[in-house]
This record gives sequence, C-alpha cells and structure tokens, in this order.
Amino acid sequence: MRMMKQIYLKRGKEESLLRFHPWVFSGAIQQADNGIEEGELVRVLTSQGDFIAIGHYQIGSIAVRVLSFQDVPIDEDFWQSRLASALKMRQSIGIADNPDNNTYRLVHGEGDLLPGLVIDVYGKTAVMQAHSVGMHVCRMDIASQLKAVMGSRLENVYYKSETTLPFKADLGQENGFIYGGSEDNIAIENGLKFYVDWLRGQKTGFFVDQRENRSLLERFAKDKRVLNMFCYTGGFSFYAMRGGAQLVHSVDSSAKAIELTNRNVELNFPGDSRHQAFCEDAFKYLEEAGDQYDLIILDPPAFAKHRGALHNALKGYTRLNNKAFQKIQPGGILFTFSCSQVVTKDNFRNAVFTAAAQAGRNVRILHQLHQPADHPINIYHPEGEYLKGLVLYVE
Repeated sequence: MRMMKQIYLKRGKEESLLRFHPWVFSGAIQQADNGIEEGELVRVLTSQGDFIAIGHYQIGSIAVRVLSFQDVPIDEDFWQSRLASALKMRQSIGIADNPDNNTYRLVHGEGDLLPGLVIDVYGKTAVMQAHSVGMHVCRMDIASQLKAVMGSRLENVYYKSETTLPFKADLGQENGFIYGGSEDNIAIENGLKFYVDWLRGQKTGFFVDQRENRSLLERFAKDKRVLNMFCYTGGFSFYAMRGGAQLVHSVDSSAKAIELTNRNVELNFPGDSRHQAFCEDAFKYLEEAGDQYDLIILDPPAFAKHRGALHNALKGYTRLNNKAFQKIQPGGILFTFSCSQVVTKDNFRNAVFTAAAQAGRNVRILHQLHQPADHPINIYHPEGEYLKGLVLYVE
C-alpha cells in the first residue's frame, strides 16, 4: 500500500487544529513531502512530528481540508460512517423521511465533517457537488456509500461540479449521472411542488437553504402585493401565493429563471392570474417600479465571493435596500438577505440600517433569519454561517 505523504506545520501553528478548526492554511506549513498532488490525502504533523490531522491537500490559501483528527483510514467505512451520521441528524429533526417534504440538504461540507462536499436530496435523486479536488477524486466511493446508506430512498445520483471545482485543477469535469438517470425532476417542499434544474441550474438546482424563510413569508403574505426580486425559480413566489397574496410579481435578470418560475407557479397554481414574471435587471426594475408593493423580498446572489470584494458588496446591499425602502408602502414588510460568507451579520445589518436612514423610513426588526438546520454549522468552524436575513416592518 502506498505510504501517505506528510505535511509538517510551523511551530505553534497547530493551535487552531487543536481547537478542531478543519482548515490548514498554506502559511502554516513548514515543509511537505515532495510530489504531493492536488486532491491527495495527507497526514498533518506538528513541528515535533506528532500526528494532528488527516485531510485532502489542495493548492491555494486553504492547503488542507481536514477529514479526521484521528489517524484512521479514509476508506469505505469512513465515508459510510460520516454519511450515516448526516442522515441520522436529518431524521432526528424531522427533515428526512418526511412525506410532505422530500427536499433537503444531506451533507453540508464542514457542518457535517465532510469539507468540500455538498449533497442535496430531491425526492429519489441526490445531487452531489464537490468543492475540492479531493472530494472529486473520491466521488465514486462517496456515491457508492451514499447508495448504501440511503437504501431504497435513493435511485439516482447526479454529479454537478463543473462550476465548483478549482478551475486551475483542469479536471475536465462534466456534470452527469453517476447512478440512475431519472427524468423525474419534480420535488416537494412543504407540500409545494417545483421543478429542479440540476443540469443547468444554480447551486444543485434549487436554493434549499431558504425553506424555513419561505414558510415564514407565507404567514405574512395574506392580501399583500408581493415583489420577489432575484426570484430564481420562484420559491418565495409560490409560498406567497399559497399564503393568500393579492398579487405576486417575480423578477430576475435570467430568462431561464423566469421560465422556471412560471413553470413552478403553474405546477402549483394552474391558471392563477395573480402572478406575473419579468425578466429585468433588479436595480432597473426597482428604479422604475411604483409604490404598489407592501411585501418585498430581496434575495440576491452573493455580492462578495472573497474578502477583497467586501467593501463594494456592502455598498451594493445598501443601494439595493435603499431602493426597496423608497418604494415599499407604509406598513410594508421587507425580507432582505445576504448569502455572502465574508459578510458578517453586523456588516449586513449596518448596510441595511444605512439604507433605512438614507431613505428616511422608520424600520423595526421583526425577525433575524439564518440558514436552516439541514445546513448545520460546525461549532469549531464559524465560517460556515453564511446566510443571514432580516424581516423588517417599514413605516
């Protein structure tokens, strides 16, 4: 059996690993064995040569994503144990095996002690996504153990990592089914149906992380005139309609998203004239919109992918929310979100507060929102908390 290569840390750089943080940064490395390939399993040792972790090596600022702080084989038993643990947690909180909701995140990277791996379940299909070369290398073993753990719940595994793997790795990855190949792409979330575009859609095909926030919106929607900005596939829109909204307007700059939104609305509310969808730039639409809306949803894509973009991102959030504050009716409710990991809760709240002050509106916080329980945060990895939102009452 091939000997696993080793990486030695600089003196004192093991402190974060002793606190179980699952990343080794490149600047913490003193020396490494020759010829380590990207995606390869490596043992991480202290400067004294003591074992501290095992993980996947990757080129970049995060050099090792830790799989285990114990010196164990990363084999079929390992993958099966981690996947079984992830499923058990979803069962214990009533998300998995729920006939009213067959859509959930089964694996959430570091939150499930599997950094670099995301698995979303849509009915009988699991969509698997690798965010590291190491997880890509292990994809077939993971898919095999996923089938073993899920049993009859699962018929298809779709691998969707074309856009999430480091482009410099030059893996030539193409999306496609590893197992199965079902054409049935209708899933159920809280009793509502929707089409999942796992082939060309964003993320794994749907924004599973907004499930609880969509449910909350439904409770606010009765008799409201609703504007759903950055609607993607219309999730908030059809929850608003079930909640008894008077009208719902969905806006996205993507024609494909608008097509899916219309299909999803028709799937749940065939022939319902309360809904209209518009393919339009969000800022332009808000600029030209009247003041007819009394419930607005702002759920934009990540404005900041890295820390260097933070300043401009915060300006973008302020500008966007300012426009919404200017347009919303007195007594209106604003659901506003950021999914940028580098934007903290305080960053986001300050941007929204600035927008409210600029617009001269009195605003009260009704709810502070975050990602749902099937997107758990590893207590040793606070960076895993990425989704934040506010529900605001605007006078």
